[in-house]
Amino acid sequence: MDTFIIFFIIILVASILQTSTGFGFSIMATPFLLLLFEPREAIQINLILSLVISLALISKIKHDVDFAILKRFILGSLVGLPIGITIFLLLDMTLLKLCVSVLILVLTLLLILNYRISQTNKRDFTIGGFSGAFTTSIGIPGPPILLYFSGTNTSKEALRATTLAFYLFIYFVSLVIQIIFAGTTKLIWISSLEGLPMVIVGLIIGQLLFKRINQQFFRIMTYILLLFTGLYLFLQQL
Repeated sequence: MDTFIIFFIIILVASILQTSTGFGFSIMATPFLLLLFEPREAIQINLILSLVISLALISKIKHDVDFAILKRFILGSLVGLPIGITIFLLLDMTLLKLCVSVLILVLTLLLILNYRISQTNKRDFTIGGFSGAFTTSIGIPGPPILLYFSGTNTSKEALRATTLAFYLFIYFVSLVIQIIFAGTTKLIWISSLEGLPMVIVGLIIGQLLFKRINQQFFRIMTYILLLFTGLYLFLQQL
């Protein structure tokens, strides 16, 4: 299959997931984009398009945002962001993705086994820190927040709105940090521009799907996405 067609399919499916769930784009897109692009290019394309989706949706869902948790996530991420870019620049990417995949799989299995987490202010800061580190290192901020919210039985409306609001901040700052410390290329911005039509289509379809997804199905889809991401990242390194 032509590389461009594969790229468009990846962006379309990831955009639908991001719009309908609030967390799907990075989890779905980044592993596959890493097959088509170099790590820096894949991460920055992901950051740019994810930022576009967050900007497009935030005005419609801001009434569902938990601003207290959002504030703690942002403050925690300020610690994680520089840690993540340091890891990206210094650590072997194979080892990094292997460690992340094992962590995601273990935590997801705990959730499937009905392990639940009590939401606290300190844990909000910690999860924000992990998400910040994940974003600047591998371009995937979703797993820490998704695992946390799933474990605290957060409603799908609050999960989608709060994560998208957080992503609006984290993607922008991470993109700036990536450009400053890792540089950028013309290919990244051209590819992002080419992916925009698929993002627009994904936004429309995703909004329609969100209205039809009940809480139980939402949770099952969360587990499937997390298991997929963990297994894919793990098998990719073998």
